[in-house]
Formats: sequence, structure tokens, C-alpha cells
Amino acid sequence: MTVVPPAPGEPRRPEGPRNPGDAWVVAASGEKYWGRFGAAGLLAVDPARGILLQHRVSWSHFGGTWGLPGGALHEGESAIAGAIREAQEEAGVPDGAVRARFTSVLDLGIWSYTTVIADVQSGFDPVISDPESVALEWVPVDEVDARPLHPGFGAAWPTLRNQLEVRPLIVVDAANVVGSVPDGWWKDRAGAASRLRERLTGLAVPANALDLTGDVWFPEVSMVVEGQARRIDADSSPVSVVRADAEGDDAIVAEVSRQSDAGRTVVAVTSDRELQGRVTEAGAAQVRSAGWLRDLLEHHD
Repeated sequence: MTVVPPAPGEPRRPEGPRNPGDAWVVAASGEKYWGRFGAAGLLAVDPARGILLQHRVSWSHFGGTWGLPGGALHEGESAIAGAIREAQEEAGVPDGAVRARFTSVLDLGIWSYTTVIADVQSGFDPVISDPESVALEWVPVDEVDARPLHPGFGAAWPTLRNQLEVRPLIVVDAANVVGSVPDGWWKDRAGAASRLRERLTGLAVPANALDLTGDVWFPEVSMVVEGQARRIDADSSPVSVVRADAEGDDAIVAEVSRQSDAGRTVVAVTSDRELQGRVTEAGAAQVRSAGWLRDLLEHHD
């Protein structure tokens, strides 16, 4: 592998200082890839308007094609942070406008590219904010193939498109998960539930743990609480809290049924054998144990 600085006018914004990551990685075969520390792009999905695409300026690598806002990662920068930073720099994506759903990684050994698939949380109009874009457009999913696509994005698009229909959601039997560890949870059930909710925030799940393709998924979470745990404080946590009016099991089944009917791919988490059967009948695509979730949380922490 050879690292070659860019010539004047090549991908990075011509004005201003360059980051050390703004360099070509050249393979022994002569193929070159942009980004000394790898690269990432943002595939923003707006259910009303489609996919945000960037028409690349002619002087850029594969200029004239359509692809994703993105670029070279900074040293030590995560792919998600880098993809969003680049999309903000190139397309004016506002802070908090998107939520990552999953990542897909092309790893060539000497270089990698991460596509960050993210759902738009609040609609926005893209703004050309640097010289790398000729145009920025929301393109309906069915019309993406009609554009002359960047070769890398064009190769990945069929698989990515199929994954756009998958929206996993985890329904957690909080009492079962909290009660699976003898850590004194019974002394303060609402406090124990709050701690579980905090740990579930931003949960990252390897694709193979969900029987999905891709690299890492960031599923939404519904946590069902019952009894004294219903006193859990209200806050702005992205983890949805469902307070059972009566039996917790009935509320869990109802939540699984509601989310399944809404088209979500539901993963129910409980070690209760009887409840596992009920949530399967209610539409859960997968049923996992409390231990499965604890293992994920330990890795996440």
C-alpha cells in the first residue's frame, strides 16, 4: 500500500487546510482509493422523497456520476461520525436530522468504505455547500438506477435497496431481563428499569445476531415495564417505554402485534418459555433470551 497526497483540485475541498486523511491509498495493482484512514458516505432515506444523491463535479474521482455525500475519514473518527460530518459539509445536512439504521462495509484490507444508512428524522432541503457537488437531489428509490451512478455505489445499490425494507425493532421484557441478574434490582425496580433503558440507548447489534445482512444495525427499542417499574421517570430517551396497565406479558404481546402489523421486523426478548410462544404467534420474527441481550449490552458498554 502506498499513500499519495492529492494533486491540486482533487476530491477534497480545494480551499482551506487539508486533513491528513485526505490522501490516496494506492494498491499494488495500481488501483487507488480516496481516504488514508478509509472513507464513508451517508445514504439518507426519506420515506416521502427517497434517497439523497450527489451529482459529483467533473474534476472529482468518477466525476459526472451520482453517488452519496461522503469522503475520507479523519484519523480515529468513526464511520458514522465521518459520514455525517461529510454530509453536513457537502450537503448541509442539519444536526440531528438523521438516525443511523445500519452500516454496510466494503473492506479491501488496505482500505475500507462504510455506507451509513440513516433514516431522516426531520425533513430538510440539501444545500450545495462546497465545490464537490454539481447538484443534490432527493431521488425516488425506484428511479435511482436510472442515474449514471458512481461505480462503487452502483455495485452496492441492489443489496442496499433490498435492505431498505428491513426495519428491525426490539421489544424487551424488562422485568425478565432485569430479574435475570441478582444485583439487588428488587430494592428499586423503577431504578433498575431506568438503568436498563440507559444501557439500551444507542444499542449496536452485529448483523449476524439479527440474522440480517450488513455490518452493524441500530434497531429501535420498545421496553415494556410492569408493576413498580412503571414509575420509571419520563425523559427524552430514544428508547420507547411501554407501561403495562395490568399483566406485563399481555402488554408485551400487544406491543409485538402492533409493531408487526406496522411492518416492523420484531425481535422479542424474553426467557419466559410461555411468553416466547405467545410473541411468536403475535408476529415476532425472532425471539431471543435475556442472556442474549445481556451479552450484547456487555459488549456495547
